[in-house]
Amino acid sequence: MDKIKTEHLYFYYGRKQALWDINIAIPERHITALIGPSGCGKSTFLRCLNRMNDTIPRTRAEGKVLLDGQDIYSPDTNVVELRRRVGMVFQRPNPFPASVFDNVAFGPRVLGLYSRAELADVVEESLRSAGLWDEVKDNLGQDALSLSLGQQQRLCIARVVAVKPEVILMDEPCSALDPIATLKIEDLMRALSTEYTIVIVTHNMQQAARASDFTAFMLSDAERTGQLIEFGPTADVFTRPRDKRTEDYITGRFG
Repeated sequence: MDKIKTEHLYFYYGRKQALWDINIAIPERHITALIGPSGCGKSTFLRCLNRMNDTIPRTRAEGKVLLDGQDIYSPDTNVVELRRRVGMVFQRPNPFPASVFDNVAFGPRVLGLYSRAELADVVEESLRSAGLWDEVKDNLGQDALSLSLGQQQRLCIARVVAVKPEVILMDEPCSALDPIATLKIEDLMRALSTEYTIVIVTHNMQQAARASDFTAFMLSDAERTGQLIEFGPTADVFTRPRDKRTEDYITGRFG
């Protein structure tokens, strides 16, 4: 079953086109990796899925992005609710300058999702989901900025999970992490994908091959920016690509 579907999606920064006619169906409760050279529109596409690009002046989207069949760009969309349903983890960990507890509790408090009595349980559940509970449970009052980068990124994932999203977007979540922390995030993604739809941007071909169920290859050329060249099960894209450009990129001939 498809969780997100785009139909003839174009995107522009002012007059500059960033995405060209993207048509893709992202399966529910699987991990989809977006790969391709820098500047091909991967992060722009990712941010289209929860309208994060709305915060950038003079941008516009054309076409449809359907979440459970509903167009998120329709005028009556509640964008705050959309971003609760479709959370985002950024390239560099961005914990708030507050305690571990308050970082995770922030979203539920702002949205009024739980009573004060329930909040401690929500924080624990979210930290467990992010594989961080055992490392911080004895000092939830510690400054989140004192954690290692890998722990901070898992804390940011816990913060997203705490508001009970349906989709988690990850924009190169391991680019600032060492190999051990990277593997922990990949293991965490696999565990979370049993409950959440995950879309990840990555430049790491090994990571895409290891961690994702489906892969989308994007590319820009002299004529069109932000094209979707190929999409399918990761095993097929990496071992039996349909397009020569996909094979060339995966094997390192360019990019």
